[in-house]
Amino acid sequence: MSGKVAIGSDIGQARRAAEQLRVEAGIDRVKVSKAAADLLQFCMEQTKSDPFLVGLPAATNPFKEKKTCAIL
Repeated sequence: MSGKVAIGSDIGQARRAAEQLRVEAGIDRVKVSKAAADLLQFCMEQTKSDPFLVGLPAATNPFKEKKTCAIL
């Protein structure tokens, strides 16, 4: 009896794997060179507004150093 259950689960796993492969085969793929070029273009367009590259104005910087205690 347990042999039939094992065979049935193997068939179910095989069907799920085949369905997953069908789904993946239907995905429209982009070449790596095209994706890399698009990513580079996007990064270059965003450099003007990137706070890591241009910095934050001191008035709007939430991480600005607080005044230190004069007693210590």
